[in-house]
Amino acid sequence: MKLHLANIEDIYSVATHAARTSAAIILSALELPRSVEHKGRTDLVTQTDKQSEKNIIAIIQASFPDHDILAEESGVTTYNSKYLWVIDPLDGTTNFVHGYPSFGVSIAVFYQDEPIVAVIAELPSNRLFSAIKGKGAFCDNQPISVSNNNDLEKSLLVTGFGYEHSEHWQSNMSLFKTFTDITQGVRRLGAASIDLCHVALGVVDGFWEYDLHPWDTAAGILIVEEAGGKITQMNGNSYSIYDDSIVASNGKLHNSLVRTISNHLS
Repeated sequence: MKLHLANIEDIYSVATHAARTSAAIILSALELPRSVEHKGRTDLVTQTDKQSEKNIIAIIQASFPDHDILAEESGVTTYNSKYLWVIDPLDGTTNFVHGYPSFGVSIAVFYQDEPIVAVIAELPSNRLFSAIKGKGAFCDNQPISVSNNNDLEKSLLVTGFGYEHSEHWQSNMSLFKTFTDITQGVRRLGAASIDLCHVALGVVDGFWEYDLHPWDTAAGILIVEEAGGKITQMNGNSYSIYDDSIVASNGKLHNSLVRTISNHLS
């Protein structure tokens, strides 16, 4: 199939439209009974997840029918394109089911394995975070930047825990205790894409987590980097959305975070 060479502004417009319309689908479902299925004992999926994903995919394919898509619920649709859309139609499903206010829609576009566009709708506040590579990060069209804090003891951090209580879960619980002891606090909200947006916004100084999926971080990493932050694996190596650990920070605290993690786990 012939590659559709897309204009980045057109991609951004489509991604924004998809995020906003899926946000509306999710918000309209908040007052309705939840139809919940279990992918695992505590890993939930709802009809709203599926409706949101169907909406996003339809919007993408209407404009870019030859682009590849990786979506949480339906997997990979591939046409051997250089473009890949990575979709989380409802990040924080458990929060959504319980009405806890931290969930959202995450859409990222990669070109030749590099993120070029990111849009995240934070719900239920309905704030829209976005970034285009090289053009900065925004919240509701206003420029945002990471915090200026360079003192780990004065930092506020955020983390998350996977569904499987594996060795990583135990390690992260131990890290949670360590960082709670040496910082001003650690939060656990339950939606990685939103956690990354909060790093970009500067309301938290850093984020770490194990065992995330590509759709959990694909959009957030570009928004953090365009806001002036830094992303690596926990060992400090460069990060890919297919890696099993992540550290995101304002940049100034990054070495301290990685060093603390390394010292603790060793």
